[in-house]
Amino acid sequence: MSMNAIQFQRGLSLAQFHAQYGSEEQCERALVAARWPHGWQCAHCGCKRFFLTRNGKGRQLWECFICGYQCSSIAGTVFEHTKLPLRTWFLALYLL
Repeated sequence: MSMNAIQFQRGLSLAQFHAQYGSEEQCERALVAARWPHGWQCAHCGCKRFFLTRNGKGRQLWECFICGYQCSSIAGTVFEHTKLPLRTWFLALYLL
């Protein structure tokens, strides 16, 4: 029987994955870094000045200093209306 190439591909081990994305905060930091690599910018007016707070679920919330537009780290992504924690989604994506 031949070796399964998918099963033995290079990547993170499960232990390495949990060390890097094991908590909700780590997953949110990774998502923010991927979405805004050069820093947050308002989707409505383009301003880079913001207030950083947290919403009712503890997720980071950016509010534009000029127009008042609010945006969370998951707004406009496939995670937007989820009730699951980000670490569950990241694990599912890792296992795919």
